Amino acid sequence: MYRFFDEAGQILYVGKARNLKKRVSSYFQRTQLSPRIALMVGKIARYETTVTRTETEALILENNLIKELAPPFNILFRDDKSYPYVMLTGHEFPRLASYRGKVDKRNHYFGPFPNSWAVRNSVQILQKVFRLRTCEDSVFKNRSRPCLLHQIHRCSAPCVGRLSSVQYGQDVAQATRFLEGDHGRVLTELEREMQSHSEAMEFEMAAVLRDRIADLSSVLQQQSMDTVAEGEGDVDIIAVAQMEGMICVNLAMVRGGRHLGDRAYFPRGRQASGDLLTPTEILEAFITQHYLDGLTEGESPSAHLIPSVIILNHSLQSLSNDAGDLTENPPEDLQDLFNAQAGRKITFLHQPQGQRRHWLAMAEGNAKLALTKRLVETGGQLARARALADVLSLELESLDQLRIECFDISHTSGEATQASCVVYAKNAMQPSEYRRFNINDITPGDDYAAMRQVLQRRYANFQELPVEKVPQVILIDGGKGQVEMARQVLSEFGMDVSLIVGVAKGEGRKVGLETLIFADGREALGLGIDSAALLLIAQIRDEAHRFAITGMRAKRAKTRTISRLEEIEGIGAKRRQKLLARFGGLRGVANASIEEIASVEGISIILAEQIYRQLH
Repeated sequence: MYRFFDEAGQILYVGKARNLKKRVSSYFQRTQLSPRIALMVGKIARYETTVTRTETEALILENNLIKELAPPFNILFRDDKSYPYVMLTGHEFPRLASYRGKVDKRNHYFGPFPNSWAVRNSVQILQKVFRLRTCEDSVFKNRSRPCLLHQIHRCSAPCVGRLSSVQYGQDVAQATRFLEGDHGRVLTELEREMQSHSEAMEFEMAAVLRDRIADLSSVLQQQSMDTVAEGEGDVDIIAVAQMEGMICVNLAMVRGGRHLGDRAYFPRGRQASGDLLTPTEILEAFITQHYLDGLTEGESPSAHLIPSVIILNHSLQSLSNDAGDLTENPPEDLQDLFNAQAGRKITFLHQPQGQRRHWLAMAEGNAKLALTKRLVETGGQLARARALADVLSLELESLDQLRIECFDISHTSGEATQASCVVYAKNAMQPSEYRRFNINDITPGDDYAAMRQVLQRRYANFQELPVEKVPQVILIDGGKGQVEMARQVLSEFGMDVSLIVGVAKGEGRKVGLETLIFADGREALGLGIDSAALLLIAQIRDEAHRFAITGMRAKRAKTRTISRLEEIEGIGAKRRQKLLARFGGLRGVANASIEEIASVEGISIILAEQIYRQLH
């Protein structure tokens, strides 16, 4: 493993090789380097190496360092959202739910799915056909009669004993097989059960199974022949497209034989400058970062879900033998790691046939469409950024240097005051750099004091910020008062007050009538509704407002939830924690009986009665 650094100590590139000496020296001995590599070599001031025990360890370390350090000359695919899953819990009566985050061994997961719509659709199908419960365990435990979902035939009501754990387990097993794509077997089993009940003259149960078969058949028929393939199981289709120096990787997902949509990725960094990367380089970087995200050597394979088949529109290796035949397989270290990770053989295909070929053609087409859309959007965004730079007379060598930080204050009549800071940089919003600030020790509703506090906290270490983190514009959502407060704070820190731009709302708070207010004595400026610069300002300001208000609402809800227990005399922090832990939250406490509340350690029957009365 080797890492290149520039004179300022910033990392440039992370790589791996079996022979480090040969690989590292090749960068400095070759005379015909590509423009991209030549640019990197010209910046290298030093390098560091790390020796690992195996190639697998080197691959994992390389992937983790690229994700953590984001070297500008590596291909970096970054996504702020984790993929959603369908989850069946490890309960005696498993709960059906959608889930994001790290998986654990206690529950059973299916996926991942490309988006939340695909998960919701799958959950609705499973509810309709197999009638699995979706309620929280605390609600399940405390139900005394069936809920509305049972009445509309979306739940079999195991909470009140309408069926046994064995019967419910059969429904769960059939739902599992459906999610795994074994539709035919599920239908056959249902038909056999229906016939058995019919012969036993249990016509009511036979009618229930008849309706399930009809629902399941309807679901499968609603899917076109292009998107359903019996027995396919889980397949990922990955297609790369390049256009005008930009790269797009489109990932389509087939789960249980159903094509559930796709997601487009656009790599970040300088990899598109100079010569274009090869599709093989792009695909190897993508599948490594996508499937091995967060993996450490020795981690349990069951913690990650990799489909058995991965279809690519290019081979992962250029040449496999002297004849130059293309190979379907990736490099040995990558193939071995995938096999070990999944606990089975993973098949890579780049020349599929039949239904898989059609899926690949769809993925390639969607990659090109997404890339075209991104090029159009990027062109518009660049035009807006250029217009803003011209309006504010900013001196920039490149629009990539433009960094804008925007602040907003949100509260409800002074309650749960929060400030937000959102960041626009590299010609796009940067959600990973957003920050929220809880505002304390001010008069409720004093927006000026709140603005002072958030700016002081944000720029207290201004002198220590790297150059690329220093904003060229500080947007303040407010008028003269907020701008003056910002001027005072920045003056105290020795910062340039010309950075401050206030956005004052116009008459009727209509978009396009805003006025820009400056802290350095310049006259206020109205850009007009047709201004491209104002469109960018409005976009950033609205994002700051959205980020602030969602944080404020969450804080307010948490405060109000806890306060209902805090208002009860005799309920301190420890007892409150025990109650919430036992019943899974305030709703579970409210649904509990007096006897169940009294069973919690430290809660007497008298106090339980008091809690019950307070929450009802």
